[in-house]
Amino acid sequence: MNKIDALIIGAGPTGLFTAHQLKLIGLNCEIVDNLDKIGGQCIELYPDKPIYDIPAVPECTGEELTNNLINQLKPFDIKFHLNERVDEVKKDKSNWFVKTSQGKEFLTPNVIIAGGVGSFEPRKFSPKECEKFENKSLFYSVKDKKIFEGKTVTIFGGGDSALDWVVELSKKSAINLVHRRDEFRGAKATVNKINELKKLGKIKLFTKYQLSNVNGIKNLESIDIKHDDGKVENLKTDFVLGFFGLIMQLGPIADWGLNIDRKTISVDTEKFETNQKGIYAVGDICTYPGKLKLILSGFHEGALAARACFKLARPNEKYRFEFTTTSSNLLKRLGKKE
Repeated sequence: MNKIDALIIGAGPTGLFTAHQLKLIGLNCEIVDNLDKIGGQCIELYPDKPIYDIPAVPECTGEELTNNLINQLKPFDIKFHLNERVDEVKKDKSNWFVKTSQGKEFLTPNVIIAGGVGSFEPRKFSPKECEKFENKSLFYSVKDKKIFEGKTVTIFGGGDSALDWVVELSKKSAINLVHRRDEFRGAKATVNKINELKKLGKIKLFTKYQLSNVNGIKNLESIDIKHDDGKVENLKTDFVLGFFGLIMQLGPIADWGLNIDRKTISVDTEKFETNQKGIYAVGDICTYPGKLKLILSGFHEGALAARACFKLARPNEKYRFEFTTTSSNLLKRLGKKE
């Protein structure tokens, strides 16, 4: 059984930065994630999509942000348990006993849930025939945008993800945008850009249409889309992308006795602690008055949760705030000379 100061559930940006903050103040921690890779939603859903709200970083992709956070952790040699789900969390005196789907056991006073939206999977197209083209020519996320260069791509959806990828991929691909409504849910500036691309003839726009069929034997050849009035259009396309949001599944977290509201966990704003002492929630999965679902907000939440963990992990020591620019202790933890 692993005895540690804190266990982090979730290896996305918020979980990674929280681990960094724990190690900076001298606490040991490990990370469990049910994905097979580090990076959470940034890697699973938008590794190539530009991110603009990271302080002092004008623009970076989800993959670049993840790699930078991993590099920031290198001095600490954090242990990751990937492709594992936390199945059991129960109280053991002043600690929490945690068991994973692979049978690994942890004893810790602090559990930090940084699981984004929990276990997630994309909402998929209705026609069953789509399944045979999944991860070949039909996708619900973009992992390598280079495969679309010079090809015809049909994108379904009306939210930010769909519209952002229309704008990005239209630079090197022929784009069809299909949406079931006339109105879009994306940012106004992006919607304006979509209308501009349509006027310039750089994209084709089909509103009030939905996918009715996919055609092809081994490879996708074309799709049929059906208008609300019953009219059917056949579109030749090399790839199909669907952006309909995620089906959020909290999984075992729902059974841990936490205050859960609409698949998010209520926390205080001092420690980001839940209603269970020693269990914290940070990132998209937590909620509180004024909550903003931004990566930078998750960084703030993780930093405060890490400091709260110190009190339970080192009850006989007094935590002293240390400026990272002047602390000799922090320099030693980072492996740097004074």
